[in-house]
Amino acid sequence: MTTTLAPPAKPWTPAEFEDRLRTVGQDRYHDRHPFNLRMHQGGLDPDEVRCWITNRFHYQRHIPVKDALITAKLDSSRLRRMWLRRIEDHDGRGEGEGGIERWLRLGEAAGLDRRTLLSGETVLPGVRLAVEGYVNFCRLRSPLEAVAASLTELTAPDLMRLRIEAFERHYPWIAPDGLAYFRTRVDQGRRDSAEALDLVLRWARTREEQERAVAALSFKCDVLWALLDAVQQHGARERV
Repeated sequence: MTTTLAPPAKPWTPAEFEDRLRTVGQDRYHDRHPFNLRMHQGGLDPDEVRCWITNRFHYQRHIPVKDALITAKLDSSRLRRMWLRRIEDHDGRGEGEGGIERWLRLGEAAGLDRRTLLSGETVLPGVRLAVEGYVNFCRLRSPLEAVAASLTELTAPDLMRLRIEAFERHYPWIAPDGLAYFRTRVDQGRRDSAEALDLVLRWARTREEQERAVAALSFKCDVLWALLDAVQQHGARERV
């Protein structure tokens, strides 16, 4: 008996592929998480805000690490230069610069000690696991999948604008200078997402590659969701 294999599925058109990627962000991005909803509605107490800042910082400080791993996978000087800029955006070109420094200043504006933030001693286990999973994903997967996972940036600029408004309205005890990270990421996120989307649309030529890119973005959404799950559950235990 002869078995006839079904032909491989046809690739989505570029427009269909982009729509599927954007739909993942719209449906699964962590702006829909109950903790983020409470944050933006002014429902967090100071301890919850500080817990979020502390644990989100653990994610922030690993962004240039995962970007260094992605840079090492890129096969042209042009692409490496483009991706290296992301590392500079977060690490800065010198001391006292970059997104990580701005996040530390957010922590200080919220009453957190810089040394405690840098030590990582109060980071929740669930957050550590989520961040480690994302870094390892970028280390072990293909350049296509690693870049596709970064496409949460497609939705991030809108979230940054919402967050600035929410913090100014509901958390005035945080000094306005502490919100500099969010202000900077509006334009950076728009630029970075456009560059990454262009790469993913060009690199994923087969249906299998397109589906792997969509799965990578879904995984990244799960990472961000798991981080907030851990923070929310910790807050619930503290209130008992």
